[in-house]
Amino acid sequence: MPAVRTQSPSHVRIYRLVDRQGAPHPVLDDLYESLDAAWSEALGWWNDHCGGSSGPVEIGVEVSTASGDWRTLRFPGC
Repeated sequence: MPAVRTQSPSHVRIYRLVDRQGAPHPVLDDLYESLDAAWSEALGWWNDHCGGSSGPVEIGVEVSTASGDWRTLRFPGC
């Protein structure tokens, strides 16, 4: 008889913003439901506090993994 595969509960992804060192951002230390929501918050804060400079945004975005770790999606300065 073939083995029956059971599916594990789906992982709900959450996003967070990080600083230049990859630590949770000291001001924007929150959890976001989507990459777009996180990045929109980062850009808004960056423009307000850094004068909308045309240089790289020194904020990164990470996503939660099913194992409880964080994976970088966007590195600070990119």
